[in-house]
Amino acid sequence: MGAFAHSQVYKDPSQPLEARVNDLLSRMTLDEKISIIHANSKFSTPAIPRLGIPTRWMSDGPHGVREDISTDSWDPAGHTNDFSTYMPVNICLASSWDPDLAYAYGSVIGQEALARGKDMMLGPGVCIMRTPLNGRNYEYLGEDPFLAGQMAVGYIRGAQAQGISSCVKHYAGNDQETQRGSIDVEMDERTLREIYLPAFKAAVQQGHVWAVMGAYNRFRGTYCCENDYLLNKVLKGDWGFQGLVVSDWSGSHTTSGSVNGGLDLEMGTDGPYHLDHMADPYRDGILSGKYTMASLDDKVRRNLRMMIATHMLDTKPVGSLNTSAHQETARKVAEEGIVLLKNKGGLLPLSAPNLSSIAVIGEDGFTKFAYGGESAGIKAFYEVTGLEGILKRAGGSVNVTYSPGYHIPTWRPGPRRLGGVRGYNQGPPPVPPAEAKALVDQAVKAAKSADVAIVFAGLNHLRNMDTEGSDRRDMKLPYGQDLLIQRVVEANPRTIVVLISGGAVEMDSWINRVPSVLQAWYPGMEGGNAMAEALFGDINPSGKLPCTFPHKLDDSPAHFTQAYPGTHGVEYYEEGLLVGYRWFDSTHIQPLFPFGFGLSYTTFAYSAPNFSVPRWPGPAQVSFTVTNTGTRSGTDVAQVYIQPGAEKLFRPLKELKGFARVSLKAGESKRLAIELPATAFAYYDPSRHGWVAEAAQYKILIGDSSRDIKFSQDWVAPVEYFVPEGPIASPTPSQIALAGNRSGQ
Repeated sequence: MGAFAHSQVYKDPSQPLEARVNDLLSRMTLDEKISIIHANSKFSTPAIPRLGIPTRWMSDGPHGVREDISTDSWDPAGHTNDFSTYMPVNICLASSWDPDLAYAYGSVIGQEALARGKDMMLGPGVCIMRTPLNGRNYEYLGEDPFLAGQMAVGYIRGAQAQGISSCVKHYAGNDQETQRGSIDVEMDERTLREIYLPAFKAAVQQGHVWAVMGAYNRFRGTYCCENDYLLNKVLKGDWGFQGLVVSDWSGSHTTSGSVNGGLDLEMGTDGPYHLDHMADPYRDGILSGKYTMASLDDKVRRNLRMMIATHMLDTKPVGSLNTSAHQETARKVAEEGIVLLKNKGGLLPLSAPNLSSIAVIGEDGFTKFAYGGESAGIKAFYEVTGLEGILKRAGGSVNVTYSPGYHIPTWRPGPRRLGGVRGYNQGPPPVPPAEAKALVDQAVKAAKSADVAIVFAGLNHLRNMDTEGSDRRDMKLPYGQDLLIQRVVEANPRTIVVLISGGAVEMDSWINRVPSVLQAWYPGMEGGNAMAEALFGDINPSGKLPCTFPHKLDDSPAHFTQAYPGTHGVEYYEEGLLVGYRWFDSTHIQPLFPFGFGLSYTTFAYSAPNFSVPRWPGPAQVSFTVTNTGTRSGTDVAQVYIQPGAEKLFRPLKELKGFARVSLKAGESKRLAIELPATAFAYYDPSRHGWVAEAAQYKILIGDSSRDIKFSQDWVAPVEYFVPEGPIASPTPSQIALAGNRSGQ
């Protein structure tokens, strides 16, 4: 490398990361250190030419690289080269239950971030679906912390393998958009540790994510971006996180809170940027002795780790944009994420040779969704709608007609709101009743004359639906769609409903009369092709719900307890651990569709279960055989839950602790093996600051959903297992010796 390179360790890619970081830090002036911990535009930090540090660019995600924003406002920059692949939304990805596919998804995000000149992508989001109303549920990975964590790990590893940094968000308790900039979240410690933190912990300790974004809300009285407990004690202390904490945009509120609370990078203010909390005020505080240089050096070190790890000081990898492989991944995610909710009488799959006409009904079948949702909006190269996919697949021999059935108001960006985003206005007033009736009547007429009616129903990215900055008002379908579906199925009993939404909608008024229902989420740029493939049987739907679909809103825990949306600025998580299926299963409330549910065009049988623990507290082994007993190839997702016996502290009835996808030809069988670490049996004990698996009886449940359990196996843990919360979660030598060779038969 030569004497010059040897003397400048930070420029030498062959040197260890920490050696490069420490060398570069030692060369920086106070002003240079301050410069890289705050923004110089909406999505960048300044370059330091003297040291060869380039401008660091960030972009919103999580399902594509957002269009470029003006450096000094929230308006689009007006570039013509800021398109990207529009991937299916994260709730669709979660429905695949496929961490390998999540890796491929993240790889696309990373490749396109490189091609667009970005160093950090703000995603994935792993906030838990506590209420069906959260406006950003579609950006997240469902209601279960284990599933969300495993999918996030795949996403992060795939993205960061390309040479960019992921930024997992929003840490923590940002589970609603209503009052998100001010609401004070109050929950007990077990609920925090067992429900709302595990996906973040997996992102840090398994995904090795380089950045974590603090949330807008308060937690136990303190803003999350200034929260010493969340950031310093838990994230950096308990979990050993070495990366940087970035504020949500304009999410920091004071200099002292940001400095002492654990924030490492302040972003999103309107400027002038030298007046940001982490800029001149911090510098002045260091010079006056209010803050220590050691605190600044720690923040700078964390930023430098991210910058060097993502090759910002070296030759960057070359990215790619909207390649055929990216398009294929987008299509694959849409295919695996579609959930078949109902198929009475085998109406699906359709057979084009046996059809002469199809009536496609509903504006959601013709609407493009890429640009909506505020920060998650994508400037897509193209987007195949449901109608376009059906027209292409049905071919010229089938007469396909289209009727809107309802009207979606025009939307446009609205004024700025708290939290650094703009709201969406509803646009023009609702459609007059006479016009609305005419739209329904036209759709009914089309349905009557067709062999099959396909109704595209659901939501969109307007305000008070699936969008950042506001929550849904209720679970109802807007624009009179319930009546439309009722009228259409009366006119044509061979009616299929395809739902476009980021979560559950009420269906009780029509679900018993409609024979077939598909949940397609927002399926991305190839979504229309994927939906047509599912409808015509070119693919066999294999998606499983990553969230419970209730009959009505009041069945959901946060609404049953009337905790949401909080009172007097405080949101008490009164349901505690009972979130999603944990609530429905523990309280025996019947959901419309349970967590983990999803039908197929074939059938599967489970047999020969076996459970063993070769050496407790070593991992348990769960194995069983899955057989495709139908006539079509298909894929199933086998799920393993653990049900605890009587224990010292309350626990939910059962919890997901393992899963595996298996693809089988007709008549084929495969043996699956799922490993359960000792921590899968544990709960968090606040009094001991760690995880406890008691010497007690457990049931190991193997099933096809949280409500479809095929086998149950009792097992008694021979000795208590305890591991303190910390960077390394493994049994101590004394615990292993105590367990000896006992396997707990």
